[in-house]
Amino acid sequence: MKKDIHPEDYRLVVFKDMSNDYAFLCPSCAASNESITWEDGKEYPLVKLDISHKSHPFFTGIVQYVDTAGRIDKFKNRFGARKK
Repeated sequence: MKKDIHPEDYRLVVFKDMSNDYAFLCPSCAASNESITWEDGKEYPLVKLDISHKSHPFFTGIVQYVDTAGRIDKFKNRFGARKK
């Protein structure tokens, strides 16, 4: 392995899934400008996530159907005239 290619600034970071307020603490070197007080009373850097294993359909088994036909129509209405 090459030397000096891995980050050295690992510390405990709280990752929070914003879709369901699930949070977990794990070592990371992810940059963060925010912090949060964890269950142990200490303050840790906070990284906000859009999705985690607690909200992803693959892990939860719950499929969320999205109105794709409506999205496609909106896209065609908005950008279809430019093609002509």
